[in-house]
Amino acid sequence: MADADLHAAAEADLVYRLEDKPPFAKSLLSAVTHLLAIFVPMVTPALIVGKALNLPAEMTAYLVSMAMVASGIGTFLQVSRFGPLGSGLLSIQSVNFSFVGVMISLGLGMKAGGVDENAMVSTLLGVSFAGAFLVCGAAWLLPYLKRVITPTVSGVVVLLIGLSLIDVGITDFGGGFHTKGSDAFGSLQNIGLAAFVLVVVLLFNCMRNPFLRMSGIAVGLVAGYLAALAMGMVDFSPLHNTPLFTVPVPFKYGFAFDWSAFWVAAVIYLLSVFEAVGDLTATAMVSGQPYEGDAFQSRLRGGVFADGLVSVIATALGSLPLTTFAQNNGVIQMTGVASRHIGRYIAAILVLAGLFPAVGRLFTTIPSPVLGGAMVLMFGLIAIAGVRIIMTHGINRREAVIAATAVGIGLGVAFEPEVFKTLPEVFRNAIAAGGITAVLLNLILPRDAQDKPVYLSENEGK
Repeated sequence: MADADLHAAAEADLVYRLEDKPPFAKSLLSAVTHLLAIFVPMVTPALIVGKALNLPAEMTAYLVSMAMVASGIGTFLQVSRFGPLGSGLLSIQSVNFSFVGVMISLGLGMKAGGVDENAMVSTLLGVSFAGAFLVCGAAWLLPYLKRVITPTVSGVVVLLIGLSLIDVGITDFGGGFHTKGSDAFGSLQNIGLAAFVLVVVLLFNCMRNPFLRMSGIAVGLVAGYLAALAMGMVDFSPLHNTPLFTVPVPFKYGFAFDWSAFWVAAVIYLLSVFEAVGDLTATAMVSGQPYEGDAFQSRLRGGVFADGLVSVIATALGSLPLTTFAQNNGVIQMTGVASRHIGRYIAAILVLAGLFPAVGRLFTTIPSPVLGGAMVLMFGLIAIAGVRIIMTHGINRREAVIAATAVGIGLGVAFEPEVFKTLPEVFRNAIAAGGITAVLLNLILPRDAQDKPVYLSENEGK
C-alpha cells in the first residue's frame, strides 16, 4: 500500500484527530485508558531497582513518585510543542526500561565497593543527568546517526536489554534479591504466587478484546497483590507515618559523578534514541500524520530533543531517565483518539498522583514474586521486540554475523563480567559491550551487494 493510502486509512479510522478537542468526559476517559497502558511499566522500573539494590522504602517510594511527576511534565512538553521542543503528537513519556539493568549492575558494583546508599543513588542519577544532554544533542544529528546505528545495531541492544532483565525478573519470581541465600528464595509459596500472576496475565493476553489484552499485566498484578494479601505476604510498614504531600527536591540525595559509569549510561542513551525515533514514527502513522518529509523531520527532532530534556528534568528530580512509550500507539488505534490535547489530562493526573507520597509507597508494598510473575513475560517480550527490529529490513549474512557476535559478547559479559576486568567499566556491562561491538562491526565489516537479505515472509522486501 502506498504511503498516501496508509495516511488516508489511518485518518479514516480516527474519531478525534490530532488538533481536535474532545469533550471533558471523553477526554478524561481516554486519558485513563492511556494511563492503564503505561502506569505499571512506569512505576515498575523504580520498584525493581529499589528492591535489587535493597534501597530503603522511603527512597524507593520517592523514585516512584518522581517517575510520575517527571512523566507528567514530559508528556505536557511533548504534546504542547514549544518551538523546537516536543513532537506535537500524543506522545506519552514514561520511564526508560533500558536503564533498569544498567542501574542495577552499576549500583551493585558500587555497593560491593563500600559506597553507601545515598552516594550510590546520587552517582547513578548524576551520570544519568549528564548523559541526557547527549540525547538533546543527538536530536540534531539524527541523519548522521542513522548511518551508524542501523536496525541491526538497535535491535541487538533491545534484545540484550530484554535478556539481561530476565535475570532480574526470574529472581523476583523466586522471592527477590533480598531472599537469596535463604530458604525463602525459590520456596513453593513464592513460586506459586508468581506463577499465579503469570497465568492471569497470559489468560488476559489471549482475550479477543484489545482493551482486556492491554490491561492484562495490570490485572495480573492486582490479582497477585490480593492473593499475597490473603496469604499474609504484604508488609504495610512502609505506609506508616507517610506525609500527606511531597515536594520534589532537585538532587535530593546530592550530586555525584563517575566517568566509568557515565560511559555506560552514555552508550545506552545514544542507542535508545532510535527506540524513540521508532515510537514517534509509529505515533505519527497511527495519528494520520505524515511520517516523512521536512515537516515530519522537524517533528521528530523536537520529539527526540524533548526526550533528552525530559530525562534531564527527571534525573534532577530523582527519577530514572524517561523516553516515549510505544504502548500508547496501540491505545490510539484501539480508541481512534489521536488528539494531543488528551496528553494534558494525562500529564495533570500523573503530576497530582506523584505529589501524594502514599501512592508511591503503596507500590513498594507489592511483594517481589507478584512483580516477578508479570516481569518475566514483559522482559521476554522486550527481547522478542529486539529480534523484530533486527528483522525489520531482512537479515543477510553480514547482519547475522554482526548480531551473533554482539549478542555473544554481550551475553558472555553477563555470564562472566570479570573477563574484561582490565578494560574500562563500560566493557563490563552486557548491554554496553554488545552495543559497542555491534556499532564497531557495522562500521568495519564490508558490504556485499550480492548478499541478499532474508525476510520473515516471502511477501516482505518486494
